[in-house]
Amino acid sequence: QVQLVESGGGLVQAGGSLRLSCAASGSIFNINAMGWYRQAPGKQRELVAAITSGGSTNYADSVKDRFTISRDNAKNTVYLQMNSLKPEDTAVYYCNADMITTGPYRYLEVWGQGTLVTVSS
Repeated sequence: QVQLVESGGGLVQAGGSLRLSCAASGSIFNINAMGWYRQAPGKQRELVAAITSGGSTNYADSVKDRFTISRDNAKNTVYLQMNSLKPEDTAVYYCNADMITTGPYRYLEVWGQGTLVTVSS
């Protein structure tokens, strides 16, 4: 059994900052890529940022220079620091991880339950 638990969402004014956290727990052998996605009302889920186990990052153009993704491999945790937030950043943010589990060893893609970020104008 593996799960991702997100925290850190909430209501913030435009121009403000929030930090999201996502911790993976369970029968984990290794976590490869971790990432954050978001889904706004009436829109499809989109990639916000991703990071490999080696620290390589990838960002959506809309969040470059404002958001920073990082991870603590020892804690199986990924973070998303969001600065200069805009109303269009309002969405449910989902954590995602590609991992190898134990008992038995197998590849698994896991999603968190989502955390709501609301940016007021």
